Amino acid sequence: MKQDRREFLIKSCGALSTVAIATQMRHFGLMSAEAQKVIDDSLQPDNPSDYRALVCVFMQGGNDGNNTVIPNFTQTASVSNYTDYYNARNPQGLALVNATSPGMPITGTSIFPTRMPGSGTLEYALHPGLGPQPAGNNIVNNGIHELWGLGKMAVVCNVGTLVQPTTRANYNSVVKPFQLFSHSDQVSQYQGGRSDTQSFTGWAGRISDSRQGVDNVGALVPMVTSIAGAQLFTSGLTTLPLAIADSNTLLNAVLNPAGYGTNPQGSTLARLTAFNSLRGMDLSNQYVSAASNVTELAMQANSKLQSLVTVSTQFPNTSIGRQLKQVALMIKKRTDLLINRQVFYVQLGSFDTHSGQVSTQNTLLVQMSQAMRAFYQEMVAQNIGDKVTQFTMADFSRTLNPAGTGSGTVGTDHAWGNHMFVVGGGITAANFYGNNGFNGTPYPQLEVGTKDDADSGSGARGRWIPATSVDEYAATLARWYGVPSGSMASVFPKITNFAAGVNTDLGFLQPPAPSP
Repeated sequence: MKQDRREFLIKSCGALSTVAIATQMRHFGLMSAEAQKVIDDSLQPDNPSDYRALVCVFMQGGNDGNNTVIPNFTQTASVSNYTDYYNARNPQGLALVNATSPGMPITGTSIFPTRMPGSGTLEYALHPGLGPQPAGNNIVNNGIHELWGLGKMAVVCNVGTLVQPTTRANYNSVVKPFQLFSHSDQVSQYQGGRSDTQSFTGWAGRISDSRQGVDNVGALVPMVTSIAGAQLFTSGLTTLPLAIADSNTLLNAVLNPAGYGTNPQGSTLARLTAFNSLRGMDLSNQYVSAASNVTELAMQANSKLQSLVTVSTQFPNTSIGRQLKQVALMIKKRTDLLINRQVFYVQLGSFDTHSGQVSTQNTLLVQMSQAMRAFYQEMVAQNIGDKVTQFTMADFSRTLNPAGTGSGTVGTDHAWGNHMFVVGGGITAANFYGNNGFNGTPYPQLEVGTKDDADSGSGARGRWIPATSVDEYAATLARWYGVPSGSMASVFPKITNFAAGVNTDLGFLQPPAPSP
């Protein structure tokens, strides 16, 4: 049966991967760009010439921060808060006490005065899964713990979703994040960058919106890319993200249209020729013109991706390893793709450890640590180690008081404030960052029912009220990335609820060195 031209064009566009269409759908927004601009151009600096990238590593399910950054039990009792931690978690078998895996000490010398009697500086340790591992089982390097000693990793303590600064004293009177402790809602608030209402855009997408016409002029791909499917984090008003598969799919295939080839044998070349001809018709119609432009840019990007690049670092063959390897490959193609600002999203799941946490969390942290370390090493090899920053996010942390007993069944429930890692050559110093809580440090007091705990009474479980909001954490990352103060309130609508407002800078990142 004969097909009319409209039907052929529709089917032909369908042959382009949905990823390709999503890649350049942002250009539909350009038809009404003047009406939809988030920030006036007068607030923007000149188009930057250097390269910068943010890479979000999302710990889906809610990682237990209490067993990720722990008090160092090798200290003397007079300067340690390990006893609080041990008393809360050891009876059910969740405290890290095994002499064969005591954690790896880290010390925050400039932030953490002792809160216990005596003198000295509180020391902390990382979960052993974040350090060196036995050979085999996809273990390729020493993990991220070693980066602390190299000054390439920071810890931002007790971060969480907030509408405004919150303490035990005002807990019942302030507006709190909606659906607190709910997976889907807290994920949306971390990714959306606001906790007062449902958000339909993410803060990475809004960064892209705010930088239209300033960064990446003429780029063939969007500013934001997910290697973990469609995510709120990367969605904007006038931009939509690129979503591609991990490194199991070569870059020359991620945007390649199926059934449209250059081989003169068969029908693929004829189909491609007809398709290209049709794309030049009816361009007076703004929607047809926009659709044609979408397809053209996707095909240009696909053409640039046909020449493959390789990485010099061995990545672990795990889901998170393959995702970060694909990010590294995309970054290596940045010049061909005419892009100098990028935000990426990768994800590691199964952190919802209501039971079996000891083994599950160890496995996941090993995978995350090994992949993040390999990625950092590859960025150094590409000579952009200080221009690419990895950072973690999660739904929330877990309760200090465990659920269940025994090493095989013990787990934790949904909590609130959590500890995040920032990794890259742009780190100001290996240290602890964030606003101080009740005990005078960014690290919460590890006792249930105290003034850092959202719970009270006999049912207290140890859910830390965040001292630092997601807004403040993300705004510091955005400032390093190049978002000016004049744009900050549009990217983070509630940032003015917090002390420093649009000038928020928690201090854990320094400007990257100019490009040579």
